[in-house]
Amino acid sequence: MNVSELVTNLIILLLVATGVALLSQRLRIPYVAGLVLAGLAIAELLPQKLGLNDSLILNVFLPILVFEASINTDVSRLRSTVKPIALLAGPGVLLASGITAMILKWGLGLGWIAALLAGVILAITDTVSMIAVFKEISVPSRLTTIVEGESLFNDGVALVLFSLILKVHDAGSITIVEGVQELLLVIIGGTLVGIALGYLSTGLFIRSDEPLSSILLTIAIALGAFQLGHILHVSGVVAVVVAGLIVGNIGLSGNISASTRLTLLSFWESASFGVNSFIFLLIGIEVKLGTLWQTLPAVLLAIIAYQIGRLISVYSVLALVPRFDRPVPIRWQHVLFVGNIKGSLSMALALSIPATIGERSQLISLIFGAVLLSLVVQGTSLPWLVKKLNLSRLSNSRQQVEEWQAQLMTSKAAQEELDNLLKTGILSRGIYEEMRASYQVKIASAEKSLREYYNRRPDEFDLKSGDLSKFDSLRRRLLLAEKGSLTEALRKRILSEEVAKERMRKIDEQLLSLEDD
Repeated sequence: MNVSELVTNLIILLLVATGVALLSQRLRIPYVAGLVLAGLAIAELLPQKLGLNDSLILNVFLPILVFEASINTDVSRLRSTVKPIALLAGPGVLLASGITAMILKWGLGLGWIAALLAGVILAITDTVSMIAVFKEISVPSRLTTIVEGESLFNDGVALVLFSLILKVHDAGSITIVEGVQELLLVIIGGTLVGIALGYLSTGLFIRSDEPLSSILLTIAIALGAFQLGHILHVSGVVAVVVAGLIVGNIGLSGNISASTRLTLLSFWESASFGVNSFIFLLIGIEVKLGTLWQTLPAVLLAIIAYQIGRLISVYSVLALVPRFDRPVPIRWQHVLFVGNIKGSLSMALALSIPATIGERSQLISLIFGAVLLSLVVQGTSLPWLVKKLNLSRLSNSRQQVEEWQAQLMTSKAAQEELDNLLKTGILSRGIYEEMRASYQVKIASAEKSLREYYNRRPDEFDLKSGDLSKFDSLRRRLLLAEKGSLTEALRKRILSEEVAKERMRKIDEQLLSLEDD
């Protein structure tokens, strides 16, 4: 394809994506599903056939999407939900992959290697559609964190399993011990690579507080972490996740200006949106309806297989959570099950299956069809389910509290920026004091309203509206801060282990008693 045809195709795709974005808002349909359907419609209108490139998705698009999700993930919230996330992204993926593989092995007569590859590929969840729904329909923040966290680590575990299965295929056999060692090696190695690059970048952020150079630095970190992981034969996705978490929670929270932070986050939000738009359009363009119709029975069996695998994995592993953490409500588990939507990574892995796998073409048709139907059918039904389950608890009183909190946070952030402007000499003392005083009035007003609200008697709170839950979310953050200080005191040998552990046990009991937020 020459440059002129490529530019023409890109212009068409941009116009179509813009049109779908406008129509999806008006027609109340999920943006992702609309993109896939639009891709099916315009496949014949493009000057030259475009297609998904597995190398481009795995080496460029995937690191961009993972890094954007990582820098926007709050580690304190991730820490509070780490146990259900670890169960879903670890044993959950293994269980779902195994069950799906067995059903496909017996139902379609696939070989074990092909069935296991299909099982792993179809165990990957694409969280874009779910998060898009959550942005339109308010849901508890803990559920959103579980969905985002599972997606972050689900991809990494699935890619590691995919590579491990291919090694078994190449080597002919591998022992369970060797498999576990390989799994741990690539995950731990990827974590170390991510930590090294993440902390290295935080020092550069502090030395260069300039938006454009910061953007270039983060692009280099995202793509470089993935490539370095590949070179060192460890998990590149895990490296990107860890580096992104460090950049987002340490690098961006350091001594950098608000304008740099805002510019950087806005860039990555735009990059993620653009990449997702292109990917889902290309999914629609890539799928051939004639081939899909011919393989429809096998595709439907694959969908049934991965749904059974997801059903068993979600409800069984989350049933273990109450033993050591707050339980995940059953309605949330329904969302995690139905939100088992497939996406671009599944298709990219299908295309990257080596030609030495005899059933390669069959697997590609199977997975492409399953992804298409998943995006269209599950993607459009998910908003209805979330509304039906009535997960939103945003009452008038809670909305008022959040407005006061927004006023408090924005005013304090503006005051901090004013302090920086005064230190650098951009503002004179007179203008600084006048503008700071105006923000101080807003801060005092918000603090007074919040103080009066939280000084109400417990029996005055509306349990159905989630007032107590909102209060509990604040208490939870304070308890987590207490627990963090105890951990730091233990590390520095300030407190004895006996005293610190007993205090941590009491804090854990208080955390478990709080309402889900």
